Amino acid sequence: MAVVGVGVDVMEIDRFAETLRRRPRIAERCFTEAEAAYCSRKPFPPQHFAARFAAKEAVGKALGIGMTRWREVEVVRGRGAPTIALHGRYAERARQLGVDRVHVSLTHGRDSAMAFAVAEASGG
Repeated sequence: MAVVGVGVDVMEIDRFAETLRRRPRIAERCFTEAEAAYCSRKPFPPQHFAARFAAKEAVGKALGIGMTRWREVEVVRGRGAPTIALHGRYAERARQLGVDRVHVSLTHGRDSAMAFAVAEASGG
């Protein structure tokens, strides 16, 4: 396996909470229905929205194209660690780079949420 790209991003939770308060439709524009449902079930949703927003930014950086189509990078929760599902332009960019998998790690504390992404290619 070869690392194709790495990305990291940090988001201030209070700032993201204020953005959600002022512009509630941002949740619809930036997150899939499954992501929004997951975050909304939590006791303090902005913390989880902020972590996923940071993850999308980190994935865009790992793929070398930044973020413009927020719903095309999806943080998927199942058992264990979250995974990334790529759609549209981001899936195509991953194919171009030979990326087989994007690893992601999310964390949050009282003030900020952070995500780290690694795009990996099998090389074969």
